[in-house]
Amino acid sequence: MGRPTTSALLLPIAFFLSLLHAAPRNYLPLARRQLLTNFECWNATAYGALPRSRFRCQRKLQEDLFLHAPSLSLSPVQLFRKRQTCVRVRVALNATGIEGLELHFLVISSKRSGWLQIFRRAGAGTLWQVLFDCFPAESGRRVLVSLETIPGGVLSINETLLIPNNQLEVPEFHHRWVPAEQAIEVSVTEGPDITVRLCHQLALECAELGQPFHQQILVSKHHPALLSYERLLPCLCIEASYHEHHDSLRKKVCPFWDQPEAYGPDLWSSMWFRDYSNSGKAEMAMSLSGRCLLHPTASLCWKESATPGAACQDIPNSTVTGLRQEYILEEVDVHPRLCFKFSYKNSSHIQCPLRTDTAWNVSMSVKPWQLHLHFHSRAPASFSSAFCQKQSPRQCEPEPPVYTITHLEGSSLGDLDLILPWRALTSCVLVWRSDVRFAGKQLLCPDVTHRHWGLLAFGVSLGLLLLLVAAVLLIRCVLRRLHRDVPGKGHSRPILLIYSPDSEEHKQLVCAFAALLRSALGCPVLLDLWELGHVGRLGILPWVYAQREQVSREQGQVLLLWSVGSARAYGLWQGKTSRRGGVKAPEPHDLFGAAMACLKGELQGEPGAVRGKGDWVIAYFSKLCSRRNIPRALYFLPQYRLPQELPSLVRVLQGPSSSAPRWLHASAKALVCRLLKAERKKAVRSQRPWRSATEKFASSLVPFAPHPKLRRPSCA
Repeated sequence: MGRPTTSALLLPIAFFLSLLHAAPRNYLPLARRQLLTNFECWNATAYGALPRSRFRCQRKLQEDLFLHAPSLSLSPVQLFRKRQTCVRVRVALNATGIEGLELHFLVISSKRSGWLQIFRRAGAGTLWQVLFDCFPAESGRRVLVSLETIPGGVLSINETLLIPNNQLEVPEFHHRWVPAEQAIEVSVTEGPDITVRLCHQLALECAELGQPFHQQILVSKHHPALLSYERLLPCLCIEASYHEHHDSLRKKVCPFWDQPEAYGPDLWSSMWFRDYSNSGKAEMAMSLSGRCLLHPTASLCWKESATPGAACQDIPNSTVTGLRQEYILEEVDVHPRLCFKFSYKNSSHIQCPLRTDTAWNVSMSVKPWQLHLHFHSRAPASFSSAFCQKQSPRQCEPEPPVYTITHLEGSSLGDLDLILPWRALTSCVLVWRSDVRFAGKQLLCPDVTHRHWGLLAFGVSLGLLLLLVAAVLLIRCVLRRLHRDVPGKGHSRPILLIYSPDSEEHKQLVCAFAALLRSALGCPVLLDLWELGHVGRLGILPWVYAQREQVSREQGQVLLLWSVGSARAYGLWQGKTSRRGGVKAPEPHDLFGAAMACLKGELQGEPGAVRGKGDWVIAYFSKLCSRRNIPRALYFLPQYRLPQELPSLVRVLQGPSSSAPRWLHASAKALVCRLLKAERKKAVRSQRPWRSATEKFASSLVPFAPHPKLRRPSCA
């Protein structure tokens, strides 16, 4: 039961208190209750007509200068949007020498009673203020409320409140919104004077506005009041009560709940956003709090740039409903430009992560006929890219195929390189992380001005302008002549290019030669270096067999680009012995070994092998290799010496009626000459990288040859 009081009370008050402690504990559910203080409390327990449970004590109460300690103030209030009345209790006291307090409630002439115990934490201030909402009571009842301290004997206060019989007897007033002055005018036409204030409606409490907008103003028949506010919010309400009757009911009007103007910039500027995103866990999380209890929906959008006013494109199927105003999305590529878009009714707000660091970044460099994408990632991930044509400054539609590169399982994290065949000067690239559900696509457009691609800007002087016109006319004549040498669409037999991976320099040579064939003949060239993502998913051996079937089906050719390293690789594949002992034939784990296994299967007539060997040819550069380097076992295949027998090779690759363009022979000869020159420079100065020389001579190949549009996306 309750703890007996130690204060000396008058006889009627002692009688009421005896009824309070002797009343049975009938539990009456309280729909919504709230306890606000201006100090930290660690325990708040209710008994009797209040549910016997611990409920949260919130430190949200600001000090009220109108309350003088010690004081116990009672007032009837009406639950928000309901007709139920209850008793609101305000307490102000000096906390010196006390540890807590008790509030006792008794509905006189009934058996309903209850009490509330509140204990403070160590270090609380000396001035305590408590707001309790609320103890329910019926109309026409008188409620006795007693305040006692813990330990007892320090202070004891008692107050009574009569609940009005007619619940509809609330103050009547008129209001008018004055948007030009950010204020609301309140007036009364008849009746007694009223006191009005502005507040923000939460659950049960109507919270006071911050200074200097918190004010209570007297309104009479001939003196209206103008109440100013800081922001126009949907939960901004007007609360009024009779000035001379402290026990009267209060009327609350919230005129902006259905006003579209209240859901504008002021609503979002009144909220506080907190970012919990974690790029390491691929998770975006954000919470919000504000003056109004709203629950907006959130979705993801991708900002086109980092500027504040940039447009934000919605990401499909990314809408999430917040739980307790917390929004979490998993499998997200966390990026400063990937933002939350909060929406409520007719209003929206974009909030981007505050962190500027990313889990990965990408850079692009321009090479001859190639675009190099360099990825740096701090977490295992997969990245994809695709070419696109800009339809407008804000739209760039991707085109197939999609190129993908992945961190292999168990490999060390760091840098990745993806090489794309460049189609046209106007093409841009979309890059995104593809191992998550939600990711933004970064748009990269190559800047070729610093590499002198195309015509250079000659200036604005009159003399240079004349030189520019002459250069344009000359180039136009050359392009018109070379256009006649571009093969038609009928010459489109695919070529599967096989080579031995001698070195990185040799791979650059193979890429340049493949691009030369594709530009000159206008046919698909199948090269594993251009399909690294496809090869990684299938494996080299299945990829070779699949391309071999395509070549046979479309009457193409398999071109073995032979070198000195190819002879060594063929010897190892045949299982020849070295000087130190026997070496077994390796597994066909690379392109050359897989191709030799495919050729062997065709010669031996294995089940599933493509029959016929007439579409296999060998080509070698005369200054890099000779016929003696070709094994006798492959002498039955046609052999072509480059660049001397390049026209014959073209007729074999594309049919007897086809002819090579005039510039093809010269370009192939220049390819070999500059390769030998680069090798000599490498021997003299080994510190200079070989690839820089390769880039220089590759950039001059076919300088004016038009690039025909390929028939299928796989030609890239």
